[in-house]
Amino acid sequence: MIRICVTSVSVDDQDKALNFYTNVLGFTKKTEVPLGEHKWLTVVSPQEQSGVELLLEPMAFEPAKLYQNSLKEAGIPWTSFAVDDIHKEYERLSSLGVQFSIAPREAGPVMIAVLDDTCGNYIQLMQEL
Repeated sequence: MIRICVTSVSVDDQDKALNFYTNVLGFTKKTEVPLGEHKWLTVVSPQEQSGVELLLEPMAFEPAKLYQNSLKEAGIPWTSFAVDDIHKEYERLSSLGVQFSIAPREAGPVMIAVLDDTCGNYIQLMQEL
């Protein structure tokens, strides 16, 4: 059976991203392996430490920068994370200074909110209704 073990989000600064994804969003650092000027840097959910890893991938490929900028300019999130209580997360993150382009709102069978990860991306939070 095929399963997802690593997925990625391109970031403009790996150290800044690590700080945001761990100290603000609450993920846990899983792997950090130096690779020249960059590193293989992953985080995981503290509730699923053996689950899917999120690679904080350095923005080192020019076409990827164009893609990232195009998504952000269009207001499209790079990826989506599940939360149990979107209103509670919105309040918690807002109190930490996180900027949202979309406050919690219903979108069909889910509630969504979209935040700026400070590393070049919009990230969607999603709660199933």
